[in-house]
Amino acid sequence: MSYADKVFVAMCRDILDNGTSTEGEKVRPKWEDGTYAYTIKKFGVVNRYDLKKEFPAITLRRTAVKSATNEMLWIWQKKSNNIHDLHSHIWDEWANEDGSIGKAYGYQMSVKHQYKEGMFDMVDRVLFDLKNNPYSRRIMTNIYTFADLHEMNLYPCAYSMTFNCTKNKETGKLVLNAILNQRSNDVLAANNWNVVQYAALVHMMAQVSDMEPG
Repeated sequence: MSYADKVFVAMCRDILDNGTSTEGEKVRPKWEDGTYAYTIKKFGVVNRYDLKKEFPAITLRRTAVKSATNEMLWIWQKKSNNIHDLHSHIWDEWANEDGSIGKAYGYQMSVKHQYKEGMFDMVDRVLFDLKNNPYSRRIMTNIYTFADLHEMNLYPCAYSMTFNCTKNKETGKLVLNAILNQRSNDVLAANNWNVVQYAALVHMMAQVSDMEPG
Protein backbone atom coordinates (compact mmCIF):
# COMPACT_ATOMS: atom_id res chain seq x y z
CA MET A 1 0.00 0.00 0.00
CA SER A 2 0.98 3.62 -0.47
CA TYR A 3 1.54 5.87 2.52
CA ALA A 4 -1.78 7.58 1.74
CA ASP A 5 -3.49 4.18 1.80
CA LYS A 6 -2.05 3.44 5.24
CA VAL A 7 -3.18 6.83 6.57
CA PHE A 8 -6.67 6.26 5.19
CA VAL A 9 -7.01 2.76 6.67
CA ALA A 10 -5.70 3.88 10.07
CA MET A 11 -8.11 6.83 10.08
CA CYS A 12 -11.11 4.65 9.25
CA ARG A 13 -10.09 2.11 11.90
CA ASP A 14 -9.75 4.87 14.50
CA ILE A 15 -13.17 6.31 13.65
CA LEU A 16 -14.84 2.91 13.84
CA ASP A 17 -13.09 1.96 17.09
CA ASN A 18 -13.16 5.31 18.88
CA GLY A 19 -15.86 7.34 17.16
CA THR A 20 -19.39 8.16 18.32
CA SER A 21 -22.59 7.19 16.53
CA THR A 22 -24.91 10.05 15.57
CA GLU A 23 -27.97 7.79 15.74
CA GLY A 24 -30.74 9.62 17.55
CA GLU A 25 -29.15 13.03 16.96
CA LYS A 26 -30.68 15.69 14.72
CA VAL A 27 -28.73 15.38 11.46
CA ARG A 28 -29.08 17.07 8.05
CA PRO A 29 -28.40 14.26 5.52
CA LYS A 30 -31.13 11.83 4.56
CA TRP A 31 -31.30 8.67 2.46
CA GLU A 32 -33.41 8.59 -0.70
CA ASP A 33 -36.35 7.16 1.26
CA GLY A 34 -36.31 10.16 3.61
CA THR A 35 -34.81 8.42 6.64
CA TYR A 36 -31.92 10.11 8.40
CA ALA A 37 -28.41 9.10 7.33
CA TYR A 38 -26.61 8.55 10.61
CA THR A 39 -22.84 8.27 10.78
CA ILE A 40 -20.00 7.43 13.13
CA LYS A 41 -18.11 10.64 13.87
CA LYS A 42 -14.80 11.62 15.43
CA PHE A 43 -13.79 15.18 16.17
CA GLY A 44 -10.34 16.61 15.50
CA VAL A 45 -8.89 14.06 13.06
CA VAL A 46 -5.46 15.16 11.78
CA ASN A 47 -3.59 13.54 8.88
CA ARG A 48 -0.16 14.54 7.59
CA TYR A 49 1.43 13.98 4.18
CA ASP A 50 4.91 14.66 2.80
CA LEU A 51 4.37 15.82 -0.78
CA LYS A 52 8.10 15.53 -1.51
CA LYS A 53 7.81 11.77 -1.14
CA GLU A 54 4.41 10.95 -2.60
CA PHE A 55 1.32 12.48 -4.14
CA PRO A 56 -1.36 11.29 -1.68
CA ALA A 57 -3.92 9.66 -3.99
CA ILE A 58 -5.01 6.38 -2.45
CA THR A 59 -4.86 3.16 -4.48
CA LEU A 60 -7.43 1.23 -2.43
CA ARG A 61 -10.25 2.75 -4.44
CA ARG A 62 -10.50 5.15 -7.36
CA THR A 63 -10.29 8.86 -6.63
CA ALA A 64 -11.41 11.13 -9.47
CA VAL A 65 -8.24 13.22 -9.40
CA LYS A 66 -9.10 15.29 -12.49
CA SER A 67 -12.59 16.16 -11.19
CA ALA A 68 -11.23 16.92 -7.71
CA THR A 69 -8.58 19.22 -9.17
CA ASN A 70 -11.18 20.86 -11.41
CA GLU A 71 -13.32 21.73 -8.39
CA MET A 72 -10.28 23.18 -6.61
CA LEU A 73 -9.47 25.34 -9.66
CA TRP A 74 -13.14 26.38 -9.87
CA ILE A 75 -12.71 27.87 -6.41
CA TRP A 76 -9.09 29.05 -6.38
CA GLN A 77 -8.43 30.00 -10.02
CA LYS A 78 -11.82 30.83 -11.55
CA LYS A 79 -13.06 32.10 -8.16
CA SER A 80 -16.53 31.08 -9.27
CA ASN A 81 -19.68 30.16 -7.39
CA ASN A 82 -21.57 29.06 -10.52
CA ILE A 83 -21.83 25.41 -11.51
CA HIS A 84 -21.79 26.35 -15.21
CA ASP A 85 -18.06 27.00 -14.70
CA LEU A 86 -17.55 23.53 -13.19
CA HIS A 87 -17.02 20.36 -15.24
CA SER A 88 -18.52 17.93 -12.71
CA HIS A 89 -22.05 17.80 -11.27
CA ILE A 90 -21.16 17.51 -7.58
CA TRP A 91 -22.67 20.92 -6.78
CA ASP A 92 -25.87 20.61 -8.82
CA GLU A 93 -27.97 19.86 -5.73
CA TRP A 94 -26.94 23.16 -4.12
CA ALA A 95 -27.35 25.46 -7.11
CA ASN A 96 -30.30 27.73 -7.89
CA GLU A 97 -31.95 28.10 -11.30
CA ASP A 98 -29.11 30.37 -12.45
CA GLY A 99 -26.42 27.91 -11.38
CA SER A 100 -25.26 29.92 -8.35
CA ILE A 101 -24.46 28.34 -4.99
CA GLY A 102 -24.71 31.72 -3.29
CA LYS A 103 -21.92 33.68 -1.62
CA ALA A 104 -19.85 30.57 -1.01
CA TYR A 105 -16.44 29.18 -1.96
CA GLY A 106 -15.27 30.91 -5.16
CA TYR A 107 -17.34 34.01 -4.39
CA GLN A 108 -15.45 34.48 -1.13
CA MET A 109 -12.13 33.97 -2.91
CA SER A 110 -13.01 36.76 -5.35
CA VAL A 111 -13.78 39.42 -2.72
CA LYS A 112 -11.04 42.06 -2.52
CA HIS A 113 -9.80 43.31 0.84
CA GLN A 114 -7.81 46.41 1.74
CA TYR A 115 -4.19 45.91 2.80
CA LYS A 116 -1.49 48.53 3.28
CA GLU A 117 -0.01 47.38 -0.04
CA GLY A 118 -3.33 47.75 -1.85
CA MET A 119 -6.45 45.73 -2.69
CA PHE A 120 -6.12 41.94 -2.95
CA ASP A 121 -8.46 38.98 -2.98
CA MET A 122 -7.35 36.10 -0.75
CA VAL A 123 -5.68 34.04 -3.49
CA ASP A 124 -3.69 36.95 -4.87
CA ARG A 125 -2.70 37.96 -1.35
CA VAL A 126 -1.29 34.48 -0.66
CA LEU A 127 0.73 34.62 -3.89
CA PHE A 128 1.92 38.15 -3.05
CA ASP A 129 3.11 37.07 0.39
CA LEU A 130 4.79 33.90 -0.88
CA LYS A 131 6.80 36.07 -3.27
CA ASN A 132 7.47 39.09 -1.06
CA ASN A 133 7.22 37.86 2.54
CA PRO A 134 7.52 34.05 2.50
CA TYR A 135 8.46 33.70 6.18
CA SER A 136 5.30 35.47 7.32
CA ARG A 137 3.10 33.57 9.77
CA ARG A 138 0.04 35.34 8.42
CA ILE A 139 -0.32 33.68 5.00
CA MET A 140 -3.81 32.25 5.09
CA THR A 141 -7.28 32.17 3.60
CA ASN A 142 -10.64 31.83 5.34
CA ILE A 143 -13.96 31.62 3.49
CA TYR A 144 -16.15 30.98 6.55
CA THR A 145 -17.54 34.51 6.44
CA PHE A 146 -20.24 34.73 9.10
CA ALA A 147 -21.88 37.80 7.59
CA ASP A 148 -22.54 35.89 4.36
CA LEU A 149 -23.55 32.46 5.73
CA HIS A 150 -27.24 33.21 5.25
CA GLU A 151 -26.58 33.72 1.53
CA MET A 152 -24.68 30.45 1.07
CA ASN A 153 -26.59 27.43 -0.21
CA LEU A 154 -24.21 25.27 1.85
CA TYR A 155 -21.84 26.36 4.60
CA PRO A 156 -18.18 25.80 3.62
CA CYS A 157 -16.69 22.44 4.60
CA ALA A 158 -13.06 23.03 3.59
CA TYR A 159 -12.90 26.60 4.86
CA SER A 160 -9.34 27.72 5.55
CA MET A 161 -5.75 27.26 4.44
CA THR A 162 -2.63 28.30 6.32
CA PHE A 163 0.68 28.43 4.43
CA ASN A 164 4.14 28.33 5.98
CA CYS A 165 7.59 28.39 4.40
CA THR A 166 10.82 26.81 5.63
CA LYS A 167 14.19 26.41 3.95
CA ASN A 168 15.51 23.10 2.62
CA LYS A 169 19.03 23.06 4.05
CA GLU A 170 20.23 20.64 1.36
CA THR A 171 18.94 22.48 -1.72
CA GLY A 172 18.68 26.00 -0.33
CA LYS A 173 15.18 26.33 -1.80
CA LEU A 174 12.12 27.34 0.15
CA VAL A 175 9.66 24.60 1.07
CA LEU A 176 5.93 25.37 1.05
CA ASN A 177 3.88 23.70 3.75
CA ALA A 178 0.13 24.05 4.25
CA ILE A 179 -2.69 23.12 6.57
CA LEU A 180 -6.27 22.60 5.39
CA ASN A 181 -9.04 23.00 7.97
CA GLN A 182 -12.47 21.45 7.47
CA ARG A 183 -15.52 21.80 9.68
CA SER A 184 -16.66 18.34 8.55
CA ASN A 185 -15.65 15.64 6.10
CA ASP A 186 -17.47 12.60 4.72
CA VAL A 187 -14.53 10.23 5.06
CA LEU A 188 -15.65 7.52 2.64
CA ALA A 189 -17.07 9.82 -0.03
CA ALA A 190 -14.82 12.86 0.07
CA ASN A 191 -11.73 12.49 2.27
CA ASN A 192 -9.22 11.55 -0.42
CA TRP A 193 -11.01 13.88 -2.86
CA ASN A 194 -10.12 16.80 -0.56
CA VAL A 195 -6.63 15.47 0.14
CA VAL A 196 -5.65 15.25 -3.53
CA GLN A 197 -7.16 18.60 -4.53
CA TYR A 198 -5.35 20.53 -1.81
CA ALA A 199 -2.15 18.55 -2.38
CA ALA A 200 -2.42 19.67 -6.02
CA LEU A 201 -2.96 23.24 -4.81
CA VAL A 202 0.22 23.13 -2.73
CA HIS A 203 2.15 21.80 -5.74
CA MET A 204 0.77 24.63 -7.91
CA MET A 205 1.42 27.35 -5.34
CA ALA A 206 4.95 26.02 -4.83
CA GLN A 207 5.64 25.91 -8.57
CA VAL A 208 4.56 29.49 -9.29
CA SER A 209 6.46 30.69 -6.20
CA ASP A 210 9.68 28.80 -7.09
CA MET A 211 9.41 26.60 -4.02
CA GLU A 212 9.34 22.90 -3.23
CA PRO A 213 6.11 21.27 -1.99
CA GLY A 214 6.34 20.29 1.67
